[in-house]
Amino acid sequence: MAYAYEKLGGYNMPRKQYAIIGIGRFGSSIAKTLSEMGFDVLAIDSDEHRIQEVSKIVTQAVTADSTDEEALRSLGLRNFDVVVVAIGEDIQSSILTTLILKEMDIPTILVKAQNELHGKVLTRIGADKVIFPERDMGVRVAHHLTSPNVLDYIEISEDYSIVEMKASEPMIGSNLKELNIRVRYSCNVMAIKRGNQMNIAPSPDERLKPDDILVIVGQKNDLLKMELGLEE
Repeated sequence: MAYAYEKLGGYNMPRKQYAIIGIGRFGSSIAKTLSEMGFDVLAIDSDEHRIQEVSKIVTQAVTADSTDEEALRSLGLRNFDVVVVAIGEDIQSSILTTLILKEMDIPTILVKAQNELHGKVLTRIGADKVIFPERDMGVRVAHHLTSPNVLDYIEISEDYSIVEMKASEPMIGSNLKELNIRVRYSCNVMAIKRGNQMNIAPSPDERLKPDDILVIVGQKNDLLKMELGLEE
């Protein structure tokens, strides 16, 4: 497959190409979003019906068995920058597909894991990133339940996370210096989102307004204390 190019700073730069293997709810969501962002997307699934459905929104859609090495090689996957293995319940197929892709020297391999053990196996056989969509969504929902002002919660490592938190009523009118989040909770305010504007590294004198969203990074335990503390 030939590279597509996009204009960037006066130069023609190769646009990244993505392949998504497994077009269930998770895989089709990724494929749709990447396509809407203007990227070239190849969708692969053994279910012809799923391929027919997604063919309307991606660059190319192919019915193929991802555990068949020859089938994957014939699709030219080595030319793709990123391959996402979004296979659902079939853990064996997920692992075998990842092994084949690793042997093909794919630059970046992302794989959906069903559980922690599955994730450990995927990491050991060479997956560049393991994704836990069900677990991660559960974490986000739990944080929203305990702190309704938390809009999003993203784990960036085993110890650290980022929280997007709507300014609560007691916070409105106060500035960051008065809230003293860094000293009180050992967390750092990275940015403030105000409508369509993003204020990166805001001034300590920045006063919060209704509907402001704080983007905060910190250790998980510290973030939990902050979420509960700032609700009071």
